[in-house]
Amino acid sequence: MSPQRNIGAGAEAELPEYAGHYRLEARLGSGGMGVVHLARSTSGLRLAVKVVHAEFARDPEFRGRFRQEVAAARRVSGAFTASVVDADPEAGRPWMATLFIPGPTLAEEVKRNGPMAPARLRRLTAGLAEALRDIHRVGVVHRDLKPSNVLLAEDGPKVIDFGISRPKDSELRTETGKLIGTPPFMAPEQFRRPREVGPAADIFTLGSVLVHAATGRGPFDSDSPYVVAYQVVHDEPDLTGVPEDLAPLIRRCLAKEPEDRPTPDELMRELRSVAASYDTQLFVPGQRAGAQGAAGPEREPESEPESAMGPAPDSVPHPAPAADQAGSGPADGAAGKPVRRPGRWPGRWMGRRLALVAGVCVLVVGSTLTAVELLGGGKEAAHGSDAPRTASAAFAGWQARPVAQGGGVPHCVSAAGRVVCAEPG
Repeated sequence: MSPQRNIGAGAEAELPEYAGHYRLEARLGSGGMGVVHLARSTSGLRLAVKVVHAEFARDPEFRGRFRQEVAAARRVSGAFTASVVDADPEAGRPWMATLFIPGPTLAEEVKRNGPMAPARLRRLTAGLAEALRDIHRVGVVHRDLKPSNVLLAEDGPKVIDFGISRPKDSELRTETGKLIGTPPFMAPEQFRRPREVGPAADIFTLGSVLVHAATGRGPFDSDSPYVVAYQVVHDEPDLTGVPEDLAPLIRRCLAKEPEDRPTPDELMRELRSVAASYDTQLFVPGQRAGAQGAAGPEREPESEPESAMGPAPDSVPHPAPAADQAGSGPADGAAGKPVRRPGRWPGRWMGRRLALVAGVCVLVVGSTLTAVELLGGGKEAAHGSDAPRTASAAFAGWQARPVAQGGGVPHCVSAAGRVVCAEPG
């Protein structure tokens, strides 16, 4: 079979047809150190195969770095990266195969559709913070986080290309006077002391990536890489156009000194507080409304509605009395137990009360007719209540205790989730 043809001159004009036993079907992209192809395994699994440029394949130092890239990529879990399936750093043209992840890169997405909306930007920030936590946890520093190395998959962003990453236990070191990286997405220490680059450098480049996602440009912009390098080391970042809620957090990421930047865990904690005002707003229970007599069928305290969003789950305790309007009573137990409020009869006690009354009453039919008459004049019955009325009462009908006149016994009937009480006369 003839090799794949590629438009262009030089050593890459003819590309290999196989990498190991994986057939290369199409070219996905090209970087400074290799070409990435779409390939399939024998079982049909789609893979992304990176094949090193021929000129670098002859460089022993580069082969050492490629072996380091494979080792670093294998250390990180596949939750936030492309999992390594196979590799051969010792082949004539070294290669590495990872799972193929459908989706554009962040660079392609911004170029095609413009800056991200604030909600998508917050999700991107959270996903990349989790990815860096996963990468740093296994002792790897990526050192080249940039929009073209972030894939936007359906289940969140994936960080790819560990070509210049370095595990902490690596024996390879950057040579004096040699800079490795992409200037607009490099940390100050990568220019000043490249041999001392640590995890905090990835946090700085994360800040630059987020500014690009939010505005379509970087925080340090110039046509000259030398000017960009000066700006990264000495100038303040330009955050014009970054959402106000994320700007302070991104500014912290872009601090000049590594110790002043947040860790991935700190980033995620702060993002949760930001999301509380936006993405999770619908799930925050509201306070009780002050409407009287508008409640539906009464429920036991464990399941009565906590907000306009609907009934609260049985396992969720009532909020503390301080969250209610005026007139609420104090809690009568430890945290997590239902709170009894004045004028409300607990469900079990009410059941026993009804059973007792049912035994005493001899004329249930007459009581029911009297109840119907009472319902017709419910306003007069309500005015005769001695119990205080509160603004926050959700079940106004439970606030009045029926008081017998002339020594009679109130007759109560339960039906359709309501309790109706009548008294003689």
